[in-house]
Amino acid sequence: MKKEVWFGLSIMAVVVMIVFAVMPAPSQMTNGHLGLLMLAMIVIAIMLGFPTAFTLMGMGTMFTFMFYMSANPSTALARTLDLMVQRAYAVMNNDVLISVPLFVFMGYLVERANLIEKLFKSLHLATSRIPGSLAVATVVTCAVFATATGIIGAVVTLMGLLAFPAMLKAGYNIRLAAGAVTAGGTLGILIPPSVLLILYGATAGVSVVQLYAGAFFPGIMLASLYVCWIIINAKLRPGIAPPLSEKDQRVDLPRFAEIISRISSNAMAGLITALKGKRNADVPLRTLVNHLVIVLLPALAAALFMGSIYLTLTAPDYVVPSELQEMGFAAQEEKTEGLEEPEEEASGLQEPPVEGGQETPAAAGAVTEIPKASAAAEADQPNAAEVAEGERKPVPTAYWVTLGIVAAGLAVFYAIFTFVRLEIFKMLLTSFFPLALLILGVLGSIVVGLATPTEAAAMGSFGGFVLAAAYRQLTFGRIKESVFLCAKTSAMVCWLFVGSSIFAAAFALLGGQEIINAWVKSLDMTPVQFMLLAQVIIFLLGWPLEWTEIIVIFMPIFIPLLSYFNIDPLFFGLLVALNLQTAFLSPPVAMAAFYLKGVAPPHVSLNQIFMGMMPYMAIQVLALFLLYMFPQIGLWLPSLVYQG
Repeated sequence: MKKEVWFGLSIMAVVVMIVFAVMPAPSQMTNGHLGLLMLAMIVIAIMLGFPTAFTLMGMGTMFTFMFYMSANPSTALARTLDLMVQRAYAVMNNDVLISVPLFVFMGYLVERANLIEKLFKSLHLATSRIPGSLAVATVVTCAVFATATGIIGAVVTLMGLLAFPAMLKAGYNIRLAAGAVTAGGTLGILIPPSVLLILYGATAGVSVVQLYAGAFFPGIMLASLYVCWIIINAKLRPGIAPPLSEKDQRVDLPRFAEIISRISSNAMAGLITALKGKRNADVPLRTLVNHLVIVLLPALAAALFMGSIYLTLTAPDYVVPSELQEMGFAAQEEKTEGLEEPEEEASGLQEPPVEGGQETPAAAGAVTEIPKASAAAEADQPNAAEVAEGERKPVPTAYWVTLGIVAAGLAVFYAIFTFVRLEIFKMLLTSFFPLALLILGVLGSIVVGLATPTEAAAMGSFGGFVLAAAYRQLTFGRIKESVFLCAKTSAMVCWLFVGSSIFAAAFALLGGQEIINAWVKSLDMTPVQFMLLAQVIIFLLGWPLEWTEIIVIFMPIFIPLLSYFNIDPLFFGLLVALNLQTAFLSPPVAMAAFYLKGVAPPHVSLNQIFMGMMPYMAIQVLALFLLYMFPQIGLWLPSLVYQG
């Protein structure tokens, strides 16, 4: 046996002896104390490097057998094996987990479509006038690509090969560059489609659809805070992020653009002018028309967006179909006919005059008017729907204000839209927008309710196929590699979930959950204090453990307490997902740092990468505070979409 294994087992034995020393005497020890002992041994074993899934299964099975052995030795083995089979079957029967391999497969396909290089180049050219433009482009690229793939190691590694050397070459500070790559690359565990949210939803019994809707704006908020920090830091200390040279900002124009730019440097004016007269003799008409359509795309997109908002805001109220109206009117007539008979009695009730000597209208008259109105409505019934459809709601004032802002923005956009910016826009069309359409298609279909997460994941995988084929990267070798990596990752996640299920069952069987619940309730905490305690514990657990271990081991402990403190599991899950960003950025088990170190130049030390990640951990704490103080950042979209 290797020395490392002996060392690990020795350390584990020492920890177990310490735990036994802290615990009550064996005569006073209950099954609940055995559950706590199992929890301590699990954490130590994972920290020593033992495989998480099989450690969970092994510990859970061993302690379950000990429990059943103390109760009835003759049936202990059979009942332990039954529990293992039932827990494994429950995981296999969970439909939510089907989306995991599909999303992972989509990520590997998109990763192998070689879009990230084009995306980074187009974004750093588009943001070249912003302080720290390379770092800003790195974070935005990571956010977009992490959203499309959700594979943290792949994003950090690719950006470490592409963006990190570019920033070092441009004179960027090593810490700033390392922090931008590692922090941006970890956004995939928060921004949907995220495997973390799927696992939390399956563990807590929360709708994955609502988790996706709720995590969208917190993810954008966190990425925006990263960008703001980089811009402010680069503005205050220009030496850590020098501006790009003219050579790096240069965009080579095609021949037709050089010809037309002699007429006007503005793309819109130049193309329209070149369409008439003899000055376009050297440029084919098809080229002019194609590029004019490209120039008009932002205006067309804005018109489509505002038009859809207009139709939504002014849509008439729902009109009951005519068949249902006839039945209602007929029933109403029968009802009013029966009420018309005691007309005299009803009018007799109206005899006392009111002030001014005027009598109030007779009740019978009010009743008898109903069938007349009904008859009139019934007579005009064929045209009722047409009248309702023609009468749209008035347009709110806020819509016109928004329309004016959009129009002013388009005017400014086209005023500065030169041929250089046209070339950058074309680069974005071939790199950024295909990924954006894929992401919006997948997430939009989930949030709006057109598809379940599994169905949307299947369509996303198909979209990954289409993207790879469009960029001529869909080869048999890449498909084979993607399938192999997908199977490997999915097997890891599923075994992890099986181990977690067995461990949670054993922990509950031993009574460990009851001891923790009783202890927490005895502290007499308010919901706010419990929320703060839970988030602090999760934050501290992120230093030695990865997010997978925290989700599968500790979430089943926290979740039963949420109902006692009247805390929404959806909101708690969003806080946990935002908090677990620290699991990839907090040493000593900061996997993002090791991913980057594996591809960084030799002179970049691990300590420099760790120091570069520290400001982004502080930003994550700030984002967590903002989400807690303003919960509608995460709850507004789910409440808007699922208000019915």
